[in-house]
Amino acid sequence: MSLTPMRPDPSLTDRRRLLLGAASAAALLPVGGHAQAAWPNRPVRVIVPFPPGGLTDGYARAYSDHLSRKFGQSFVVENKTGAGGTLGVGEVAKAAPDGYTLLVSTSAPMWGARVLYQKLPYNADKDLVPIALFPSGALILGVPDKLPVKNAKELLAYAKTNPMAMGSYGAASWPHLIADTWNQTEKTNIVVAHYRGEAPMWVDVVGGQLQMAVGSVQAIIPHIQRGVVRAIGATGKLRSPKMPDVATFIEQGFSHPVFALDGYLPMCAPAGTPRDILEKLAEGIREAYASQRLQDLHQFFGIPNPPVATLADARKTWDTDSAQWIALSAKLGITLD
Repeated sequence: MSLTPMRPDPSLTDRRRLLLGAASAAALLPVGGHAQAAWPNRPVRVIVPFPPGGLTDGYARAYSDHLSRKFGQSFVVENKTGAGGTLGVGEVAKAAPDGYTLLVSTSAPMWGARVLYQKLPYNADKDLVPIALFPSGALILGVPDKLPVKNAKELLAYAKTNPMAMGSYGAASWPHLIADTWNQTEKTNIVVAHYRGEAPMWVDVVGGQLQMAVGSVQAIIPHIQRGVVRAIGATGKLRSPKMPDVATFIEQGFSHPVFALDGYLPMCAPAGTPRDILEKLAEGIREAYASQRLQDLHQFFGIPNPPVATLADARKTWDTDSAQWIALSAKLGITLD
């Protein structure tokens, strides 16, 4: 007597395949139960709200290049200029908090802008989260070489009896605060001219359309080397290693808090960006700074200190510095509308 093997019920086989497939798929899901591709799996945009060529843009491009190589995806810098940097900041503040839109900016459109404008399309404290803060180092006040002044005291005396225009790379920026501080405390009448970036600003200093301007070391040095611009003073508490002969304003007897500020250029993401992504980015910034290329970049900029690149320290410094900038801007009564 032969036994005929029992064939499995087709419906049971199909059901078993479905169950096995579902189990396999479930094993690939994160704990939350939602499928999520590893970040980053496509290019990341890095918005700079100023033109190419300045310190902010230089930082963004150098660190983005390192992040591109670290994560295997392009970190593409886009210069979105306009409205003193607020257009670019606003675009990032409204972007999806998924780690694919980042910002590198000066502090002016982040903090000072809330005093300048009655209405802003964003609130930096609520809509953005700091990842790292890049140091700006000492900024340099320069004048046309033909101007008959050699130091800050002589410049101030000259400004009291002559019409003066100060070039600024953005509203509520360091040059804006310095000019308004002198106008209020020293009774000068310095007119502030805002530019979209440093390059055109220094061209106008050389041409005599501006009698002074404040900007980064690497932007002013070529004009000093040509003998067409003279350095008068440096902001912050320390002299620039690239220009050690230029005394700080503090050393020249100026005690107002604006001259002692240490500026930072924040790198941010939209609020709500997953913390693990922020941690990866902060780690990438720390790794980048340790590389020879970024060491050389900081040396080129004349900036000896590293970025503030842990999430806790970045937030702490952000809160401290923003309060100082906002208080100074409010006290000076700087407004644009």
